[in-house]
Amino acid sequence: MKKDKKAGPTTISEASTLEEVGNFWDSRSLADHWEQTHEVQFDVRAQRRRRVTIDPEIYFKVEAQARTRGILPETLVNMWLFERLRQPNKLGNGGTSIKL
Repeated sequence: MKKDKKAGPTTISEASTLEEVGNFWDSRSLADHWEQTHEVQFDVRAQRRRRVTIDPEIYFKVEAQARTRGILPETLVNMWLFERLRQPNKLGNGGTSIKL
């Protein structure tokens, strides 16, 4: 179903938009409708994540800052790296930033 575009009602909620589906399930439990479900299979295409080891002392500081912002440490590190990579490179590659 495309976002908020009419695509026909869903089986259980009879909703026609994602917003209607969300509103339906916000006030209900799947346990009450379990008999109406069926098993499905689908493929998920997710980019592979890479891991980087961080010194424990640095991680504790990152974790504390992330907590004050209400986000995960991984999110904060990704934000910082993204911001840093957008800045001009001071290592002598002509002052250009890395294309993201």
